[in-house]
Amino acid sequence: MTNSVAQRLSQVKERMEKAARNAGRDAKDIELVAVSKTHPTERIAEALDAGHRSFGENRVQEAMAKFPELRARFPDLELHLVGPLQSNKAADAVATFDVIQTVDREKIARALAKEMERQGRSPRCFLQVNTGEEPQKAGVAPGDVGAMVALCRDLGLPLRGLMCIPPVEEPPAPHFALLRQLAQRHELPLLSMGMSNDFETAVELGASHVRVGTAIFGERPKP
Repeated sequence: MTNSVAQRLSQVKERMEKAARNAGRDAKDIELVAVSKTHPTERIAEALDAGHRSFGENRVQEAMAKFPELRARFPDLELHLVGPLQSNKAADAVATFDVIQTVDREKIARALAKEMERQGRSPRCFLQVNTGEEPQKAGVAPGDVGAMVALCRDLGLPLRGLMCIPPVEEPPAPHFALLRQLAQRHELPLLSMGMSNDFETAVELGASHVRVGTAIFGERPKP
């Protein structure tokens, strides 16, 4: 790999700043979540040494294996769950993550609320919206967002925003615009949208968080 993690990180931040300027936004209002799934702790430590503190992992077990040692060295790091969550992993998710971006059904919302009360921890939550209504993809259908937001609020979940992963074969902009509309309608301040291929579009359409993996860490190691 020609570029170091620090160089790639710097390039992504420059691109974010340019996209923010084009949209009349301040780049400081947008959090870059470096998605480190399947990458070893040494690669994550490179980003931490370069001053980055916000990371995303797809799997609870992998995060539990990798991050305790890193947190001991960098106690101010912030860890986001950006992959699907099973209800039997709710306790570990609440204990491990600072932000859970993939609340996608009633069973998960109830399991998280119960664990937060039990553990006295309150990771901030995002509702995952299936903007393309793809049958194989997790997330709440756009038409069901209102009911799910109401349920999360009734349960006392610290719901802060919406998250989406647009269909691969479609332009992302209409999906990002839909997510922004839904967030405004339900008075949710945060929008997690945009990945390595489309984060600039997401920034221009109001993202508060972008989730970038490959552009920072390179291609994922083959299992």
